[in-house]
Amino acid sequence: MKSMRINLMSLGIGLAIALPTMTSYAGDGEVTLIHIGDLHGHLIPRPDLREGSPTRGLMVGGLAYVYAQIEKIRAQHPNHLLINTGDTIQGSAEALFTRGDAMIDILNDWHIDAYVPGNWDFVYGTERFRELFAGDRPRARWPTLAANLYYVTPYEYPETPYAQLAGQRVVAPYLLKNVGGVKVGILGLTADRGPQAVSTRVTDGFFLSPGEEELREAIKLLREQERVDLLVLISERGLAANLDMVERNKGVDVVLSSDMHEETRAIMRAKTGTLLVEEGQDGAIIGELRVTIKNKKLAKYHWNPHFINTRDYPANAVVAQKISAIRAPFLKGNMFVPHVNPINGALLRTPIDTTIGHTRIALQRANFSNSGGMAAAIEGSSHDFLADAFKQSCSADIGVIRGFRYGTHVAPGPIKLEDLYHYIPIGPQIACGEITGDQLRWQIEKSVDSVLSGWVGYWGGGWVNAYAGVTYDLDPGNEYGLRVSNLRINGESVDPPREYTVAGYWYVDDANKINRAAALKIRVLKDQHGGTLDATDVVAFYLQSLSNKTVNPELNRVHLLRPLPKAISPNRELQP
Repeated sequence: MKSMRINLMSLGIGLAIALPTMTSYAGDGEVTLIHIGDLHGHLIPRPDLREGSPTRGLMVGGLAYVYAQIEKIRAQHPNHLLINTGDTIQGSAEALFTRGDAMIDILNDWHIDAYVPGNWDFVYGTERFRELFAGDRPRARWPTLAANLYYVTPYEYPETPYAQLAGQRVVAPYLLKNVGGVKVGILGLTADRGPQAVSTRVTDGFFLSPGEEELREAIKLLREQERVDLLVLISERGLAANLDMVERNKGVDVVLSSDMHEETRAIMRAKTGTLLVEEGQDGAIIGELRVTIKNKKLAKYHWNPHFINTRDYPANAVVAQKISAIRAPFLKGNMFVPHVNPINGALLRTPIDTTIGHTRIALQRANFSNSGGMAAAIEGSSHDFLADAFKQSCSADIGVIRGFRYGTHVAPGPIKLEDLYHYIPIGPQIACGEITGDQLRWQIEKSVDSVLSGWVGYWGGGWVNAYAGVTYDLDPGNEYGLRVSNLRINGESVDPPREYTVAGYWYVDDANKINRAAALKIRVLKDQHGGTLDATDVVAFYLQSLSNKTVNPELNRVHLLRPLPKAISPNRELQP
């Protein structure tokens, strides 16, 4: 793929045309970086049920509350930039059924200075991505940056619909801003993968490189040619991967990170002096980083993370009103209308604020890796619940679901349909099939390695798969292939050659796979008329089948034989 990587230095003339004309300036001063990321389609507040969280038990996030705090910071610090680091247009029913418009319509009024797309921002396909973020008049009224996002060449993908653009960047790699006399260079790096759970086809026509080559060239360009005073990397490559890159490539002052949903309550500082921060999930945190520049160097900084909650923060009335209008066609009342799922064609006939069941325990997958309970990277009550639903829907031996970082928290009590769409906002169907015991073991080993590998470049797009009917011991310090032991299916030791029935995600693009893994005798669940059943329908039917429509999933299906790796910073971490 090396032919795909265009040298940043060779684009100087083209960028001078594409970007606003910048005069030569350099100056000392203070710049406030306001950082949001991993909003994941969450329009309204949700409960915080994470163990050890200072806002546990409160309602957190909500775009009206987020924007009110942004405006407060802006008023206090006029020399500011608002940066959004991706995974914005996916994660809720409203985002799914509008293919991202629900989020775009709100954020368009926020005057975002720079944006880098996350891997889930590709979920509706490349043409929709182009409509929203690329070209001369994108739907999103903000600059989208990604130095490592290219149009693929016909040699790598002969069926590319963008052959005339082969090898070019999809969006600009960087931009320059004059903030109070300080020349700021902002470089974007998107994820090096699309949303793996849905289909590899959603990024057809695009190529996403790892980004390190582009970073190295950009540092030289922005420092030596553009002579910026402050170099900010906005990256959806994840906190650990970003730290690894800037420690091998000196010259970046600040990294505003997303992807792994980490929360930097204390700022991270690389050996090279680079500052790194990440703002968690669902708009529950806003980062405020004030940096002072003297003689083209970062002289001092002040970090202030804001933990947005409805008790301590006000809501912006204008944004709240707009959210109500956007949600009205999805809620009970005379404005409700059916919606077609853009991924699988299933029809939404039920208002999303309908209560479809109850839970006896908190449903979430958000605990830190050193939590006293289940670490999110390994297991979570919400995913145990969903795997149980899939297993029962097929009367299978095994239920399986990928361990996503996005989602929501559901307190003991009612479960609403919109909660399911926060868990499953990607249009899968559910299929029944068969795998061997040996296949299951290696699927688990592979899933675990994508979370615990010592090479951060190998980390996958989520956490360890969740299973129903399956328990095992896990040694996080062992090597790949040797971490899983005492593997049992419904209480019995696994029989490697035996064929077991399995139920999980299915997509037409991977018709011979369940949960993106090969399976035999696949049967896709349909409704009584042979129509498409979305996975959320399957879970809703499962809840209806339970006594009192109440779920109480058995937890701790994975037994850790020793603690997860220690944190790489003073912060509590999700990804070990």
